[in-house]
Amino acid sequence: MSREAIMDIFGNTGVEAILITDPHNIRYCSGFRGGEGMVYISPKQKVLITDSRYTEAAAQESDFTIIEESHKHKRVQILHELLAADQADIVGYEDHYMHCYEFSRLQNTLGEVKQWMPLEEQINRIRMIKTPEELDRIRMAESIGDKAFAGMMEILHPGMTEIEAAAELEYLLKINGGQRLSFDTIIASGKNSSMPHAIPTEKKLEAGDFVTMDFGCIYEGYCSDMTRTIVLGKASEKQREIYDLVLSAQEAALNGIHAGMTGNACDKLARDVIVNAGYGSCFGHGLGHGVGLYIHEEPRFSPTDYNIIQENMVLSVEPGIYIPGFGGVRIEDLVIVREDGIENLAHAPKHLIELD
Repeated sequence: MSREAIMDIFGNTGVEAILITDPHNIRYCSGFRGGEGMVYISPKQKVLITDSRYTEAAAQESDFTIIEESHKHKRVQILHELLAADQADIVGYEDHYMHCYEFSRLQNTLGEVKQWMPLEEQINRIRMIKTPEELDRIRMAESIGDKAFAGMMEILHPGMTEIEAAAELEYLLKINGGQRLSFDTIIASGKNSSMPHAIPTEKKLEAGDFVTMDFGCIYEGYCSDMTRTIVLGKASEKQREIYDLVLSAQEAALNGIHAGMTGNACDKLARDVIVNAGYGSCFGHGLGHGVGLYIHEEPRFSPTDYNIIQENMVLSVEPGIYIPGFGGVRIEDLVIVREDGIENLAHAPKHLIELD
């Protein structure tokens, strides 16, 4: 955790205490990986509240004060005590994450709080610039994806169902070091590949199909994300045209992105290539998103994102073209933004693979 960044929130907002409930932010701020509980931070206190299932692990992982909640010492009572010790009555909370019922319960029971201040994305934004240790973990996670893709090129064949292919890919991620999946694996073949977030089905892979594979794993808490599209057998002229266009769009972005640009300017690098070729309406999503402890983080490469992209941010670069009734192509790499360019963490081949 950047203590300076947390202190900036106190200075910028006037809050006297902060409640953190998002499991990813709990881990980032306290080091605790269990995800169950709440973090309370004030200028004087750093407290992790959790129950007896996690107190031993929390004590090993975090330098925060650990307070065990139970039916005899409920969370609300603990918060009463913490707020009283700080004489705090302006409290910031994660309105983008906290459930309405939980907020209502706190609001109704913590009468000493005079003002509840929504922090929107301020806690999440602390995580945008990655430390060297975070970058190493993301780099390792993406390298596991490289190995899994190489393994899939030896397994994938006509007659497999999309569900079977997804299971094989997930197995390869696990045996190569992935501890969990960072999201549900996408395998989309043939006409299904026109759906960017298709769910694997019982459809069998057929010769001539596009097969889009979007997959990732978690290593030491940090996510990877990669997409590759191949053709089973010989690609048609139209398939090759679409594939080459998406690859050209991605290369334009990879060659142009650098620290100091806005998210929308980065998106435009790839989007202009696709728009100028007449397929602008077939690229409906943004060019990419931040990746870290969670698979979709701030900032983003999109037409509506005006954040300044800074060095050591990690984002996906994933242009696509999706044509209903025909199929689609997406190519995605994970990159670290550098002052004068990017470091590409993905090394799986990107030329059009026609899998015989």
